Amino acid sequence: MRIAWLGKKSPFCGNVSYGLATTTALKDRGYGVNFIHFDTPAAQLGRLMRPEESREVLEVLGVEGDEPEVALSYLMKSQMYTIPSPGASRELRESLERLQPDLVHASLTLSPLDFRLPELCQQLGVPLVATFHPPFDASLRNITAGGQQLTYQLYAPSLAKFDRVIVFSDLQAEVLARLGVKEQRLAVIPNGVDPNIWCPGPSHLAGHFAGRRVFLYMGRLATEKNVEALLKAWRLVQPEGCVLVVVGDGPLRSTLQASHDSPDVVWWGYEPELRQRVALLQAAEVFLLPSLVEGLSLALLEAMATGTACVATDAGADGEVLEGGAGIVISTQGVTTQLRTLLPVLRDQPLLTAELGRRARSRVLERYTLTGNIDALERLYQELVPEVPLAA
Repeated sequence: MRIAWLGKKSPFCGNVSYGLATTTALKDRGYGVNFIHFDTPAAQLGRLMRPEESREVLEVLGVEGDEPEVALSYLMKSQMYTIPSPGASRELRESLERLQPDLVHASLTLSPLDFRLPELCQQLGVPLVATFHPPFDASLRNITAGGQQLTYQLYAPSLAKFDRVIVFSDLQAEVLARLGVKEQRLAVIPNGVDPNIWCPGPSHLAGHFAGRRVFLYMGRLATEKNVEALLKAWRLVQPEGCVLVVVGDGPLRSTLQASHDSPDVVWWGYEPELRQRVALLQAAEVFLLPSLVEGLSLALLEAMATGTACVATDAGADGEVLEGGAGIVISTQGVTTQLRTLLPVLRDQPLLTAELGRRARSRVLERYTLTGNIDALERLYQELVPEVPLAA
């Protein structure tokens, strides 16, 4: 089966991680995957090539000749959304006509092009699957959650035209069902991580923090992540012998760092190296995620798989992931107050954090492995294209 995967490769975000991990796993199982993403320089180069030249040039660029990537031109892209160029829709159509995939899977990039996909794939006679990532809080407890709810309302009429829409939790499926997407079109396939990569073990970064116990945040530094509430709680408690490591970048980094610059807060910045990210989580005793809205946080699953005790809000599906003792779930309301109470307990109870870490990894092995994710994805593909055999 040949899959045309429409997604993101930059800038780094959860969508990028999901797309790269999933397509790599599909290729490992023998699928043909053409990755279609926004990349203006390559697109401009492609427009200068004759069709017979494209394979040679792609090989020079380091892309496998039998499974070339396709670049679509864009005007602007960010971690949150993408604005395609006026010619991107035509480029996409021409690419799909040339590739002739058995199925199109769109890891939706929050782009105007998303809304063109159902009509385009219907015209080409190709089944269309979407993975819908946007974070949410079904309870609408804050302004940020209200804004994300508008995104769901905007997308729902278009999602109703996809053959299948993959979401990460039952709660997210309920939100879309209430907005008019038929339940038979919705498929709940949670995010998954590789527990052989994200696993407990000694960290080569352990000595980096001068013997202090590590509390860690890893993610974007943006309003919806609510890192300000975490920093306020940390400043109020100032847990002795501990350090808060903030890993990530975003629009609020300079503001947050300027107002919370202290010896017990390490501003690590964006970490591109997988090995380093694993080592950071292995060095951490507690992972903290104070988000106002979420989908299903890959960073949370990675921390859980690494055996790190996790504290997260009940935004999106994160509370569902940690329910039943796999971690500590707090409300999106009053995060600073709740963390002010919890931080001393986590500081003083290393046996508690060790047990929470053990339970967190067990939960991932039970429900959230990448292998399980791909197994479910294969079954979905087979429902839509039964006449094409699965990969061996």
